[in-house]
Amino acid sequence: MVTDTGVEPVAEEAEPAGEEAEPTADQAAEAPPEEPASLFQRMRRGLAKTQAGLVGRIDTLLGGRGKVDAELIEELEEILITADLGMQTTQALIAAIEQRMARDAAADPQMVRQVLQQEMSRRLAEVDTPFDLDRPGPMVVMVVGVNGVGKTTTIGKLAHLWTAQGKKVLLGAGDTFRAAAADQLEVWAGRAGVDIVRHAEGADPAAVAFDAAKAAVARGADILLLDTAGRLHTKVNLMEELKKVRRVLAREIPEAPHETLLVLDATTGQNALVQARLFKEAVEVTGLVLTKLDGTARGGIVVAIANDLQLPVRFVGIGEGIEDLRPFEPEMFVRALFEK
Repeated sequence: MVTDTGVEPVAEEAEPAGEEAEPTADQAAEAPPEEPASLFQRMRRGLAKTQAGLVGRIDTLLGGRGKVDAELIEELEEILITADLGMQTTQALIAAIEQRMARDAAADPQMVRQVLQQEMSRRLAEVDTPFDLDRPGPMVVMVVGVNGVGKTTTIGKLAHLWTAQGKKVLLGAGDTFRAAAADQLEVWAGRAGVDIVRHAEGADPAAVAFDAAKAAVARGADILLLDTAGRLHTKVNLMEELKKVRRVLAREIPEAPHETLLVLDATTGQNALVQARLFKEAVEVTGLVLTKLDGTARGGIVVAIANDLQLPVRFVGIGEGIEDLRPFEPEMFVRALFEK
């Protein structure tokens, strides 16, 4: 017999005499089932590398220090920068700590940890805005981002998430440039149980957007999720193409696109910040999706983008499963980072 993994199972050996027998089926049934991990526990696991690379290093720095001095501040600044909070956000956090020190001459090193947690929470909360899925008519969500960041997978997972919430979702395969992009999106449409509008490879993306918008209205869709091309190496052409797509959508559905989500790969650190700036300038990005957060120690980029660009993080990827793209909750994110 061959298992699903393609590996033939090893025959079971006879139980050695004198060893404790395996529990019977009845005994196993009596054992309490393992409770599924809470969302907070999953977030903590997903942020384990960032927690070790950021808060773990901060705790090591603060441990054994009796006071907050210039040397501690300098070392803290280096930790924040190398954890991809970036220069602008790092300087803002350091300034907040120094202001606290000026008010409290007896401030101890643990105050530094407390201020950092409070300031990160505040900066994320300040740009956090509701993601309204209940607006009338088809809500159009245009998804942008460079190739390789997980854009197609993100769209599939969003379709699954919103379908599970009772929404009728339609996908538009607007990335007609990349080979097999529409095929990949069609696979995700099947997994999520939603319809897709697609054209042949090389077709005009604006034509796909037009047909997808028409179909969304005709079929009574709640949400139209539109994929787009991500060839950043031809930046000018790409950005002009995206603007054209936006104009076509707005003609067919009032105020569309209602949300423009930029997908970023968290493992790229400061490069993600550069991408966010470029797209924000060109296509009025309204929110971010950060993928692969579970695979990086650079999760500090979440705070950097929110602080530097005043953009909300809408969703984060904390695993590879279809359920592992989660709405971003600033307070939970910071708690998951700082709780021991």
